[in-house]
Amino acid sequence: MRNRFLFPLCLVLPFLFLLIQGDALAKKEFPPQDSIPILLYHRFGPVAADGMTVPTPVFESHLKFLRDYGYTAIPVRELVDNYFRNRIPPPPRSVAITVDDGHKSIYTDMLPLLWKYRFPVTLFLYPSAISNASYAMNWDQLRKIKETGLFDFQSHSYWHPNFKKEKDKLTPTEYERFVERQLRRSKETLEKNLGAKVDLLAWPFGIYDPWLMAKATEAGYRAAFTIERRQATLSDPMTALPRFLLTRADHGRVFAGILARSPSREK
Repeated sequence: MRNRFLFPLCLVLPFLFLLIQGDALAKKEFPPQDSIPILLYHRFGPVAADGMTVPTPVFESHLKFLRDYGYTAIPVRELVDNYFRNRIPPPPRSVAITVDDGHKSIYTDMLPLLWKYRFPVTLFLYPSAISNASYAMNWDQLRKIKETGLFDFQSHSYWHPNFKKEKDKLTPTEYERFVERQLRRSKETLEKNLGAKVDLLAWPFGIYDPWLMAKATEAGYRAAFTIERRQATLSDPMTALPRFLLTRADHGRVFAGILARSPSREK
């Protein structure tokens, strides 16, 4: 009689263990109120066509994890205003989601999932590609996704230059003018075409230095973002806030670890 109950129990116990283990991993060391992970994506698709593509199933697993374990997605603008400027701590388990460049897969692959999970996203765009490059969205698509209320639009410079290379080949005066055009023209073009308030910047290729940071402030940017893979804290400069650049390998335990990572371990 006892064996009739032992056999089903043997089948159930491993699944119970995995469930408890997964929940413990998610709850382990959730982001303290003095730091927040800012996630960075570039493009999506059924498979990872390159190193910057996160497969759509992997991206959905991220959104599902955030939803199932009670994370709060905060728009980057709100994070800058409340946390970095006014020192109002974010809720426990807060996260911010960003996407750079403006790839068309935002419209075809990302948008349906955002409708499902209802998380806000900030897009950092370089306008020279919009309605011009075959890989990018067009202005009409951007206006349509704006209507969802899930997206904010910010600057990624005008045509995504490598500032180090430009500095090497231009005179100091030419380089200064070049940087000013990249920062100001992007801001003006996005505001004109999308009716958005553009005062946040993502550094192209993650390249920045104190001089560039000062030029960004002069151009009207209140905050700027890098691709340094760690959580953002109040000790970070407002014009060099770090983000986690995500790849197809960042799923499961790896993704959970990114969200739970302690800033004290990263510096």
